[in-house]
Amino acid sequence: MHAIRRAAAALLLGLAASLAQAQAYPERALKFIVPYPAGGIADSFARALGERLAARLGQPVVPENRPGESLIVGTEAAAKSPGDGYTILLSSASSMAINVGAFKTLPYDPLKDFAHVSLAFYTPLYLMVNPEVPAKNLRDLIAHAKAKPGSLSFASLGKGSSLHLSGELLKIMAGIDLLHVPYKGTTTALPDLLGGRVSMIFDGGAFLGHARSGKLRLLAVTSPRRLPSLPDVPTMSEAGVPGYEVVIWFGVSAPAATPALIVERLSKEVAEIVKDPALKERFAATGIQLVSNTPAAFVELIKRDTVKWTKLLREAGVQQE
Repeated sequence: MHAIRRAAAALLLGLAASLAQAQAYPERALKFIVPYPAGGIADSFARALGERLAARLGQPVVPENRPGESLIVGTEAAAKSPGDGYTILLSSASSMAINVGAFKTLPYDPLKDFAHVSLAFYTPLYLMVNPEVPAKNLRDLIAHAKAKPGSLSFASLGKGSSLHLSGELLKIMAGIDLLHVPYKGTTTALPDLLGGRVSMIFDGGAFLGHARSGKLRLLAVTSPRRLPSLPDVPTMSEAGVPGYEVVIWFGVSAPAATPALIVERLSKEVAEIVKDPALKERFAATGIQLVSNTPAAFVELIKRDTVKWTKLLREAGVQQE
């Protein structure tokens, strides 16, 4: 009986301490780890989200770009950070689901090492090519690739990233041979793409300005339907690869030990931020759909997507490293 009472008292003391910590939170700046280089669409969104989160919390939210190794560098850094509510991560389908199927081992466990806060947005990808590539549309691109196997290359964020998988899916679904060229981020790939040293990329929207100026040629979007902001751009399915569809999500996660009350607080703040009409309008042109969900629903999404992407990786013939 005494042991039960002591356990109950310890539990109550722990709950009281957690409640006090959550009520005082935050007392200093938060670090927002972004596993992408500065300048891309993920980084731009993270900074916009961080600014609004800082205004709501009353403390600075400081972005820290940690790109590299298929998002593993930054994601591992977040997983190993103190779970005190002062480190958050821009997580994604790539880091939390696709990497599980792409690598034999990871230095983090997407479910055990994180407290997942909320989904933040979905985005399609855009197939863009250097204008020197002799292809005005996707069917031309496929025909050229079949005529000259291995002559075309595509850039990605690294093995197992959504950009890599998009290229691999195109290879398998169109029956073509493409050379994969990994980079730390889309912004680091841009000079080679503009210079013609790499042929194409599946971009998240950061390069749409280059497509509008003619420096790149936009062939198709990976969404299931055409985007209202780009009504003349066909989907991959319409353009020549029936059934092709890739839509990627991004969200906010924290180290696993982060108190549940703080996770709930952050989740509610993100849910309010993504309702902001100005923020929605700012990113609408790139096809981004702002959304949120609960921590529990976010975990279920990660579980489902891990199964889905691992299956797609196997079907695309991508071997684990």
